[in-house]
Amino acid sequence: MKIKFIRLAALLFAGAATSVSAAIAPAEKLLPADTLAFFTVPDCHAFRVTCANAPQIRLWNDPAMKPFHDKFLAKFNEKLVADTEKDLGVKLADFLVLPQGQLTLAATLNGANGHDDTPTGVLLLLDAKDQSTALKTNLAALTKKWTDAGRALRTEKIHGLTFTVLPLNTNDFSAIVPKRPVVQELGKETKPEKPGEIYFTQFESLLVAGNSLAVVEAVAAHLTGGSAPAIADDPVFAADQPAQFRDTPLYYGWFNGSKLFTLLATPPADAGDDNPSPFAAAFNPVKIVNALGFGGLKSASIVARETAEGSAMNFHITAPEAGRTGLLKILALPAKDASVPPFVPADAVKFSRIRLDGKQTWAELQKMLTAVSPQVLVGVNSAIDMANGFAKMKDPGFDLRTALFGNLGDDIISYQKPFASDSLAALSNPPMLYLVSVSNPDAVITGLKTIAGLATPQDATTEPRDFLGRKIYAVKLAPAPVALGAPATPRSLYLAASSSGYLALSTDTALVEEYLRRADGSGKPLAENTALQAAAQHVGGAGGGMFGFENQRATMSAAFKVFKRATSTDASLNMFPPAFREWLDFSLLPDYELVQKYFDISVFAGSANADGLSLKVFVPHPPQLH
Repeated sequence: MKIKFIRLAALLFAGAATSVSAAIAPAEKLLPADTLAFFTVPDCHAFRVTCANAPQIRLWNDPAMKPFHDKFLAKFNEKLVADTEKDLGVKLADFLVLPQGQLTLAATLNGANGHDDTPTGVLLLLDAKDQSTALKTNLAALTKKWTDAGRALRTEKIHGLTFTVLPLNTNDFSAIVPKRPVVQELGKETKPEKPGEIYFTQFESLLVAGNSLAVVEAVAAHLTGGSAPAIADDPVFAADQPAQFRDTPLYYGWFNGSKLFTLLATPPADAGDDNPSPFAAAFNPVKIVNALGFGGLKSASIVARETAEGSAMNFHITAPEAGRTGLLKILALPAKDASVPPFVPADAVKFSRIRLDGKQTWAELQKMLTAVSPQVLVGVNSAIDMANGFAKMKDPGFDLRTALFGNLGDDIISYQKPFASDSLAALSNPPMLYLVSVSNPDAVITGLKTIAGLATPQDATTEPRDFLGRKIYAVKLAPAPVALGAPATPRSLYLAASSSGYLALSTDTALVEEYLRRADGSGKPLAENTALQAAAQHVGGAGGGMFGFENQRATMSAAFKVFKRATSTDASLNMFPPAFREWLDFSLLPDYELVQKYFDISVFAGSANADGLSLKVFVPHPPQLH
């Protein structure tokens, strides 16, 4: 009797075990080894819960934002969603509740060699978890609609999984991905555009969709116990994973720089063309990749986390120190103090400091230009020589290279003060002060005046004026319009040297005067801001060579005022793609006072070590929302 009971229990246990689906593996264990980049939300349910409480989402859903919010969504649905639903024959709303586990989008090489016309592989993974039945129902309904509409669907068995294959029309998804213009190469026959296909299947609770057989085949192998390599097996990713993706981030993305730049830096098979064009010779992609130093970039990643204190984001570039050249060598800042100096006033709304070595940067830039094209460096040197000749007419012993580049230090500071008024002219010209460490300020000022004189004639009779024992120089700049169609406004750059070794530059003479008054550290400093001090701890402090701060509560006030007054022709809207500008009716934005509670401050810090370069950003939750 006891043996029968044990056998029955064993059978029941085995039946229960087979009826419960195993957890879907994370993205990195499913994606093919030739993945170039991917972005994943590991847990969509947790992501939605977190986002519902995020200040940005609460702002978007605030009743005061309703007019702007509703018009944007109406345009979005009209111009994008409706066309996409027509192409697919579905209602996107039916699919929005389906992501419960991971949601991953990836791009793969798909068999390309970097120089052919093989399209990039695109892969979508969506884990519906307890919405698995709804996913199955929606896919069945979708397949039926396509079949009824005359689409010639077919099925293929891939590693035991049945994939449905949807042939695409050339105009499918034109609302999302505009058609590329056909490029006619001289002496070559134009190939007709080949319509793509979508492969998709459901494995347990996971939707797998891709644009080619190769891209879904690797995933199917991983799901069914195959031994195909995954991106988790890549040594670069394996090194990044414990350092960058630990503790279940809210979302993260990864870029395989080693694979991409190795391909781009490999000459094509026909590189030995007897008659290369001058343009191709001057701007060879292989030379550019190597000159910029991207050959030393192994990977790049972005990671977002949410804590009780705020939102944190980390950008990381894996680039071992021994292989850094070009831009990577320039951006690998030394571990020097980048904290807020005592002379930065407490009412500064933006601050940044970067310990960039000016002389080393100039030397590295010259190497980069020479490696890309010696002709480019010749052009740069010709321009410098022309400026030198202009200056030598007044001072035969002057040399621009020595005066300007030879005197640069390793410290660049900038900060912005509150706007003086709400006029469009004031809002379009932020009151910024720049401070550059230099060893001979007078020589640098002469160099800057020489360069400015090539573009805008300078008044030789204008003498520097004395202020608290220091001289303030004025350099005329080319006039700039406040907005499209507005009359040009005269501008000058004001320069002054301080006793602390900085050269101050600003288009606002009052800011230069204030700095000279405060250069001794008098007055209440920004460094004593307790919120800034607390936030700085979340980005590792200010000892990595780069640090910055923004009072978003103040800067967003100005942004609201600028955009509420903006018209379709204003230059302030150029930051948005043309297709989106008609969706954004900024005149419907509420008065800022109604939504200012959603903004507070943000900080960032950069650093470098033997492994790579990092930039960390932290945005504390506004205390007024607690």
